[in-house]
Amino acid sequence: MLKSSRINRIVLTGALLSVAGLNGGCSAINRLSQIGEQPKLTAIDNPTTQPGYKPVQMPMPKPETVSYNANSLWRNGSRAFFKDQRAARVGDLLTVTVNFTDKANIANETQRSRTNKEDSGITDFAGSKLLGASAQKVLPGRLLTADSTASSDGKGSVQRQENLQTSVAAVVTQVLPNGNLVVEGKQEIRVNMEIRELIVAGIVRPEDIQSDNTIDSSKIAQARISYGGRGQISDVQQPRYGQQVMDVLLPF
Repeated sequence: MLKSSRINRIVLTGALLSVAGLNGGCSAINRLSQIGEQPKLTAIDNPTTQPGYKPVQMPMPKPETVSYNANSLWRNGSRAFFKDQRAARVGDLLTVTVNFTDKANIANETQRSRTNKEDSGITDFAGSKLLGASAQKVLPGRLLTADSTASSDGKGSVQRQENLQTSVAAVVTQVLPNGNLVVEGKQEIRVNMEIRELIVAGIVRPEDIQSDNTIDSSKIAQARISYGGRGQISDVQQPRYGQQVMDVLLPF
């Protein structure tokens, strides 16, 4: 039974390595075809047509009936008398100011120890003193003796400091029933053989958009901010495919 289980694990490991090799092989072929060339920029596309795109659904209040007043230029529910130049419809643009500063310093330590000792017996068990020295050696003087000691010491610490300040133009991809806007923006910058990309997505309130059509990232709900890169430098910083597979499979 143990041998069969070991064989199954070997077969499973081989299958996983084969799949990883195929995936890595396709990626390696693409990389080999781009040797000596600059990394290509991603084509501009419609975020709503991407395979993983799903419309955002959030809890919405009940819709309010818009009422019009006779002989009046004002309509209930309007935010301004004149036309608002801020983003409000699907396809409109607004600038997202990414100002992210985070610093955390956490340290904790837990110690625990316990010592137990159990000792029980019967003096002169079965009259061992009357039976002689040979009987005392055979008969137990103590029925049970048990000692146990346990201790644990755990320590943990976190030190983190992040700072990101930049701006990116985002596109309104959806207008929710309550008027909130779903925005998504992507920016790619290529410097020599390295591409730096910034992705911002989330939900904003029209009231939080400033008069110059900008909004701070701290006012974006469900914010998704990604900043990274791809190219020769990022490639060198990543471990090889085989090493990544072994890191997942090896239990030690």
